[in-house]
Amino acid sequence: MRLHVIGLGGAGGRIVDRLAADHDDRFLTGLNAFDTDAEALASLDHVGEERRYRFGDAAGGDGLGGDLHAGRQLGEAHAGELSRAMDDENPSRAQAFLLVVGLGGAAGAGVAPSLAAELDRTYDVPVYAVGVLPAARESESRDAVPGSAEERPPERPLATKNAARTLDALADHVAAIFPFDNEAWLRGDERVENARDRLNEALVTRVAALFGAGEVGEGASTPQQVLDASDVARAVGSDGELAAIGYATQAVEPPETESKFGLGLFGSSEPASVDTSAAVSAVETVIRKAARGKGTVEVPDGRADRTLLVVGGPPEWLNREAIADGRRFIAEETGSSAILSGDAPVPDGEEVFALVVRSGIDEPERIRAVRASIT
Repeated sequence: MRLHVIGLGGAGGRIVDRLAADHDDRFLTGLNAFDTDAEALASLDHVGEERRYRFGDAAGGDGLGGDLHAGRQLGEAHAGELSRAMDDENPSRAQAFLLVVGLGGAAGAGVAPSLAAELDRTYDVPVYAVGVLPAARESESRDAVPGSAEERPPERPLATKNAARTLDALADHVAAIFPFDNEAWLRGDERVENARDRLNEALVTRVAALFGAGEVGEGASTPQQVLDASDVARAVGSDGELAAIGYATQAVEPPETESKFGLGLFGSSEPASVDTSAAVSAVETVIRKAARGKGTVEVPDGRADRTLLVVGGPPEWLNREAIADGRRFIAEETGSSAILSGDAPVPDGEEVFALVVRSGIDEPERIRAVRASIT
């Protein structure tokens, strides 16, 4: 689908920068990064200068220090300005907008609800949000400095409260929210700043697999079940519900098409067929891993009202019977009969992948804990 992506604040800008580096020539029709922090914008490597925009001169150019109230005021004052700043990217081509924001911040989290409302008012396409949940440890007191009995203050004392308030505000203005739980993706005592590149890569991979699945490049194989913007909209809903993304891959061997004599195998130019049992096994494995492995956010009991399944990889490996069996497996896992699916052939690819999106999920424990911070 044709997607216009906007990174808001420091975290949103970094994630969109990674998305631009890996996927700017595929499904992205427009891309912008907005922030009050001039230094954060200048640090982006792959978002062109013409796509970056600093707003809120009153903030002084160096961020808001976690003050969400100030961020909301700036958002209400500058939402129209930011919408107009996107005009050079021709946003009317988009089939959807995606706001990417760190929920625990101030500038990005503050402006996100107002910008979502402005885009929804201006364009007749869905507005989605990817919201990065701050790790719980960011808002907790830290161990004492060696040689001192005093605890150090939290790195971001307002992050969890900001996230709770931003989730509530966003739900009123976007079609769906895709939370990404930093806490679940950290290893042991790992700090967010040390894991940032790995976490951003995991998130970008899943976002691209979802929104880029229906895009067919020149000369590529046409999917048997084409996934389009309306399928995504039906799967994730339009009432600001939470949606979780599961994803898995498995390396496969592409069939050889040429012999050492320069002729096709057995004198034919046709590619060698893939062993059926191997293809079935690969497809079944990635579907189960995507459904049961670590997702962008926990899904209580795996239940969902609506589910989207995408299976991709070398066309020869996309066994239709195995994909149909996978749909039945997903139906049993989620308790939902509302299952949409599509395939994403990748000629000359070296892996099979599966993407499972659940929407209309019960509130995850982490989200409940975040919301409890302001009760």
